[in-house]
Amino acid sequence: MERYYDSLSVAITALQKEGYVEDFNVYFEKWAAGRPTPDLKVEDMDVIQYYRFEGMTNPSDNSILYVIEVPNGMKGLLVDSYGGKTSNLPEELLRKLKMS
Repeated sequence: MERYYDSLSVAITALQKEGYVEDFNVYFEKWAAGRPTPDLKVEDMDVIQYYRFEGMTNPSDNSILYVIEVPNGMKGLLVDSYGGKTSNLPEELLRKLKMS
């Protein structure tokens, strides 16, 4: 796993090649819609690494890429915005991510 990537898309592509293929954003969209995934609990998620990316001209393009592993073997990525826009992630997950 690299320590630095030039862009969000380069990081996602490289990390997917390393086996981080789950899109955790999809799981949290279901969760926010009241359809939680039973095999995915926030307390079981381990944030292995995170990367911040800043938009070239627009602060609302700022994002954080979280590299996540779950004990059930799932490995994936979660992208969240920061800056001009507030997070869309569940509050429980944000607390967990701040503690990591």
